[in-house]
Amino acid sequence: IFKKALELQVIKSNPTEFAKIPRQVQSVEDLESQTQKIKFLEKDELAQFLDVSKRQGLDNDYLTYTLLAYSGLRAGELIALKWTDINFNENAISITKTMYNPNNNKDYTLLTPKTKGSIRVIRLDSNVVKLMKQHKAKQAEIKLFFGRQYTDQNFVFAKPDGYPIYLKTIEDRMKRLLKLAGITKHVTPHSLRHTHTSLLIEAGVGVKEIQQRLGHTDINTTMNIYAHMTKNMEEKASQKFSELMKGFIF
Repeated sequence: IFKKALELQVIKSNPTEFAKIPRQVQSVEDLESQTQKIKFLEKDELAQFLDVSKRQGLDNDYLTYTLLAYSGLRAGELIALKWTDINFNENAISITKTMYNPNNNKDYTLLTPKTKGSIRVIRLDSNVVKLMKQHKAKQAEIKLFFGRQYTDQNFVFAKPDGYPIYLKTIEDRMKRLLKLAGITKHVTPHSLRHTHTSLLIEAGVGVKEIQQRLGHTDINTTMNIYAHMTKNMEEKASQKFSELMKGFIF
């Protein structure tokens, strides 16, 4: 259009001459709906990982990864949590926003979730709620210690200055803990969301309930993950049976 306008001498210069088309950025929903191999921790691996994070983790590591694994939250949703989102009376959290901070600095933006289905309320295990209460009490002590140096923005997962923690911090610390735990799988914080899904399936939770808990607007996204993990579990069951019956003579 601008080239034609330039040709017709409607404009003197083309404002799009040096424009660059940004590469397409996939949404979380797009990534989850792909048929690529879904990585997650087995139940015993998760137990091992959380045990190491409890014993050898840095500040808030144990709560961070426990909450991710027990809730199915996306990492961006986790670091955007504020104390007003936590309902201790009902052991529930409201997910209404996500954190956008590509440069991992103080210039963050809180965004509404990409889809309406991502706005949800989920129940938490009572033990996780207990950890969060302990964390809140500890955070109150930090606020008193730092006084005016603490920029109180009511974030659940805040640094000592009050600003929200960075996604890269969660990623880097997870790599450290996986190494300490002797787990060689290439998994990320998002893998704990898939781990949560696999445990829900193992517990017999229905697809619709999983969809609502994970915040998938499109049931096909849930079904793709469900089908993949169910197949994975069936293969393991078959392998275990074969090992059990090895050497059995018909």
